[in-house]
Amino acid sequence: MPKLRDLSHPIRDGMMVYPGDPHVAISPALTVERDGVQVERVDMGSHTGTHIDAPAHTVAGGRTMAEVTLDELVGDALVLRVPGLADRQRYGWDDLAAAGQIPDAVPAIVIIDTGWAQWFGQDRATDHPHLHPDAAAELWRRGMRVLAVDTLSPDETGGSSAEFPVHGIVLGGDGLIVENICGLADLPARVQVGFFPFKLQGDGAPVRAVVFERE
Repeated sequence: MPKLRDLSHPIRDGMMVYPGDPHVAISPALTVERDGVQVERVDMGSHTGTHIDAPAHTVAGGRTMAEVTLDELVGDALVLRVPGLADRQRYGWDDLAAAGQIPDAVPAIVIIDTGWAQWFGQDRATDHPHLHPDAAAELWRRGMRVLAVDTLSPDETGGSSAEFPVHGIVLGGDGLIVENICGLADLPARVQVGFFPFKLQGDGAPVRAVVFERE
């Protein structure tokens, strides 16, 4: 059996969320002392922590999480590293290819490691780098169907544009986006991953993101 590595941020009371999303509130609903059992009340948005965006997130009438299969979210993945980026820098194809040639046919799952997961929960997290839509389109042309990033979004957060062009390319093509993954620092360029979402039927859901590591 492979060893499992968790790539997910824990869900905590008051944790960081995308600006404007519902706050996360976790509090006791029942207690052992009073009720004989411990049960937490959890109030949060569908895009809390490490999570997946279904097409319905930005596409009217798009596919919802009820229509996303686990087969789409498990398999071989290509890890692309773009270290040393500046705050709010837009990185493109040349940046993605700087560490080595990107194959003509990429796996359905592509993971981009900017190193920005270290800032999750801090103000600087919203100043993350963002992917050039032309690079997203080229990855899509080469076979990507699930884009996973270690930032709040593959698009700029809090910028002047509210059009979310990378979301438009990926979700608009009926693909999927996973945001806020972490723990990528020493992964090889090819890994086996799985993203396991809550079985919600809406536009997105928190996921447990894992890598299957062989000894």
